[in-house]
Amino acid sequence: MPELPEVETTVRGLAMYLDGQRLKRVSVNRADLRRAFPPDLVQVMTGATVTGMGRRAKYGLIHTDRAQTMIFHLGMSGRWRIAPEEIGKHDHLVLETDAGGVFALCDPRRFGSVDLVATDALDAWPPFAALGPEPLGPGLTAPRLKAAFAGRIAAVKLLLLDQRIVAGLGNIYVCEALFRARIDPRKAAGKVTLAALGRLVPAIRAVLEEAIAAGGSSLRDYAQPSGQLGYFSKHFDVYGREGEPCRCGGTVKRIVQGGRSTWYCPKCQK
Repeated sequence: MPELPEVETTVRGLAMYLDGQRLKRVSVNRADLRRAFPPDLVQVMTGATVTGMGRRAKYGLIHTDRAQTMIFHLGMSGRWRIAPEEIGKHDHLVLETDAGGVFALCDPRRFGSVDLVATDALDAWPPFAALGPEPLGPGLTAPRLKAAFAGRIAAVKLLLLDQRIVAGLGNIYVCEALFRARIDPRKAAGKVTLAALGRLVPAIRAVLEEAIAAGGSSLRDYAQPSGQLGYFSKHFDVYGREGEPCRCGGTVKRIVQGGRSTWYCPKCQK
């Protein structure tokens, strides 16, 4: 599944071509993805001008001059294609601009979604209202995590994947950040010290920023809107490296937590 860096990369790539552009045509080529397209999507978006783009957690935002924001989620295999040579069977939503740009939302497995929400009501939209702070924003601090983890016996890895605690973190980058902070992913969250969380917060930011700069990780179906593949996966310290040596001299181990694989080094993550 595309994670936060992949979504951020997508938003930045689209913004280069879409920001400030008028949409002369909007086409919906099927009734639904994970759920139905908004019934007024074509009517609202056709003729609208894109006034800005953004991201919240793993959702991309396309703001318009009609006080409406189109929200997209890439699901398991979704990606935007810029100037495709032809529209394929998996291009379920197509935007065309006055300048001649064509942008196709391709989602072969259809686990993604598209919603339309009043821009001034975004924070109250139910999926957003329940989210924790953005990991790249000022709201994520060690004291805030300490308060969220207080008394919790669940593993710190699992709570970091809880979107109500931190918005947008996924399996890859939690594994990598815990490694950099030298925290055992199995440790009860309530027992992680403030000092350790003081290492974790900047580790989360660093690993996300590095992944964004690298264009994401390009696991399975993901590619940038340009079609280029991200290369952060070449720099994983632990993710997907079971049995390989850690730079501390230990060996990377894989375990399963909450139905998800976790990779870590038992020697340096305590």
